[in-house]
Amino acid sequence: MGFELVEVRLVGGGRPTLQVVAEPADHSRAMSVDDCAAISHALSAVLDVADPVSGPYRLEVSSPGIERPLVTAEHFRRFAGQRARVETQEPIAGRRRFTGVIRACDDTILTLETEEGTVSVPLASLRRARLAAEAAAVRGRRSRG
Repeated sequence: MGFELVEVRLVGGGRPTLQVVAEPADHSRAMSVDDCAAISHALSAVLDVADPVSGPYRLEVSSPGIERPLVTAEHFRRFAGQRARVETQEPIAGRRRFTGVIRACDDTILTLETEEGTVSVPLASLRRARLAAEAAAVRGRRSRG
């Protein structure tokens, strides 16, 4: 369909939500509401047949947004020079949470420049990573909306 899958999560209890985050394969193009609707309709048909979630659930399709998830090494390379917040499964130098500028990323190690210095984070140890929205950028985006 011309989109890249960014992240899939099943969240909530009772009637969970299957969250699908996607973006256009052409990164110069913004994701639209119509794009989300088209993906949702296509996925609904496939999910009805495959039935991967037992019981009722909600399907939610969205774009990555301003604090987009960073999941692959390619995501980190694409957003090099921007601030990110990362959380690791195991502590690194006694910490699990880091915020800093993405300096480099190969297929196994992410390098962040934090206020405390440079940190090397094995990609295999990442629990979660997102771009860190700058307060001024968020205010500017909200005032235009």
